[in-house]
Amino acid sequence: MLQVNEQTVPFIKKLSIEDLAKAYKPNADLFILNGFPVSAKTVVQDGDNCVLIRKGAPPAAGEFTALLTARHTPGVHKKIQKVTVAILGLGGLGSAVAGALAKIGIGKMLLSDYDIVEPSNLNRQHYFIDQIGLLKTRALQENLLRMNPLLSLELIEEQLTEKSLPSFFENVDVLVECFDDPEMKAATLRSVLSQMKNVSYIGSSGMAGYADNNTIRTRMLQPGIYIVGDEVSEAGPGQGLMAPRVGIAAHHQANQVLRIILGEEEKRKDEYQS
Repeated sequence: MLQVNEQTVPFIKKLSIEDLAKAYKPNADLFILNGFPVSAKTVVQDGDNCVLIRKGAPPAAGEFTALLTARHTPGVHKKIQKVTVAILGLGGLGSAVAGALAKIGIGKMLLSDYDIVEPSNLNRQHYFIDQIGLLKTRALQENLLRMNPLLSLELIEEQLTEKSLPSFFENVDVLVECFDDPEMKAATLRSVLSQMKNVSYIGSSGMAGYADNNTIRTRMLQPGIYIVGDEVSEAGPGQGLMAPRVGIAAHHQANQVLRIILGEEEKRKDEYQS
């Protein structure tokens, strides 16, 4: 048997890459065999893994899903696809969290922000120079769909309040708080604890500067409620918000989303309650 773009197909003796391309991707112009580029005339062997690519063309929906499923395993990817995640604040944290989740194939994301992309954002936020002046929601939507065209996105482009939060987010699976404003951080946590008790929460606190990587951590406050950061470092003179350390925190948050989805935090709930 052969693997062709992550699909299992029959092996036939003297079959070439060119033959496979005619049968499975007629417009392919780049051929990868067992991880290495080869010519179209290369003859395949039983058990080979072949990837047929049309340069610059997005894969078909079924092919794209198969690629993600193969990387994650079917059981894991099935769970990932069913989940809705809300990201509140699309700055250095939020834009990086969204990118990581898009790449693993999260089913749906709610993106909440009302700011525009400014030049000062570009040192750490996942936007481009030609997106300056665009709403962050629209710019990030464009970027995420280039990463994963199957992603379902909902944009929330208004200033949130503690009172309005449940109306937008009470039905999501996980809420990721990425605000700069301490008052909105506190308001979001209060709202989750009091009115969105079925929603898991991943907040953020302390990631400025360039201190030790390992002081960024994920701490459980109580089952379903987590905080990411060193909980100390604030932005100030000589200690700005910089892409590397903010990125460490963002990927802590994204990985914590994944752990919640896959049930990896259930045993910690039992430990907490005991």
